[in-house]
Amino acid sequence: MRNWFYGSLAVAALLFTLPAQAEGYDAHWYHEVDKRSAWQSDLDARMSALEERFAGDIGVYVQDLTSGEAFSWRADDLWYLASLIKIPVAAEVLGERIPTSERLTLKQSDFVDGAGPTNWHDPGTPISVGYLLEHMITVSDNTATDMLIDRVGLDNVNQRAQAMVAANGGDPTALGPISKLVGVRQGVYGELHPEARQLGGMDFIALRESSVSQRHRALAERLNVSPQALNQPDYHHAFDAYHASGENVGTLRAVGDVLATLYLGAMPDLQGSPRDEVLALMTNTTSGEERLKQGLGERVSFAHKTGTQDRRSCDAGVVQRDDMPNAAWAVVTCTQGPDAVSEHERALAGVGLALRRSGALGAPW
Repeated sequence: MRNWFYGSLAVAALLFTLPAQAEGYDAHWYHEVDKRSAWQSDLDARMSALEERFAGDIGVYVQDLTSGEAFSWRADDLWYLASLIKIPVAAEVLGERIPTSERLTLKQSDFVDGAGPTNWHDPGTPISVGYLLEHMITVSDNTATDMLIDRVGLDNVNQRAQAMVAANGGDPTALGPISKLVGVRQGVYGELHPEARQLGGMDFIALRESSVSQRHRALAERLNVSPQALNQPDYHHAFDAYHASGENVGTLRAVGDVLATLYLGAMPDLQGSPRDEVLALMTNTTSGEERLKQGLGERVSFAHKTGTQDRRSCDAGVVQRDDMPNAAWAVVTCTQGPDAVSEHERALAGVGLALRRSGALGAPW
């Protein structure tokens, strides 16, 4: 497993080469660029048409990592970032040079609901950091994420995330506090009833067996309280209230800064192998095939991370074109509104198509 992991990292890392200007990097370079190319008006029009067809909101941020030109569509609104927060988690683990061969013991208290194979293991199983990193990024494994956060410390993850924003000249306060994934569940259900903040991962796994429309009632039953004692009418309202709390929330511009810092090697401890390994993991992401990648087509390499939560979806990463090896773009997009994930995915695929057809990513194709 370990040999395969490093082999795939090495192959994928070759797809992402640092631009020549990364040496002697100026943290404030892109803020000094004041221009709007013709493609920006075209992309504005395409985004207007996309949002008219979508029963919700769409946010997009694009930063040309060669010229510094940036495009914003609701990018300075505060979006729920979902699993995009796993990018700085990976950056902290690898930036701190935690050996990928190191093994962490899976505890009963580590289990969190969601995708990924870590939950298939029995408590007491030693699992390598490399395995946890791979599945945290490629399939968005929540249990793997919380184990890695425990290993490096949540405060350090938050300091890393804000430092990555600042290193690209951005505003670190535009990125809210990151929490563990079990903390997300405690926060959401805690908006329904304060006693839910004392529940653990196995409780939330059990609650997930109920449909979204019935989860507030399932919580009341689990807490042995009346449904009338709940503070929100349903799970959707509870999640909206949690979103408003500011945890795991930020601007798309701030996420773009995180990606730019990663790609350009603006932090010394991320240069070289840590940077290459994070990007390689993101290149191997298997989720989100119907999102930006669908619209971008086959002529690009896309090192990305997806995020999905209640009526919210995101996709963010670094795009490189096969025919432009010295160019790269940070792309961040999120949607919110409809219940069906498929509607979000169609909108995100539409964003990908709009980016390529407008010329936002070089000559249109």
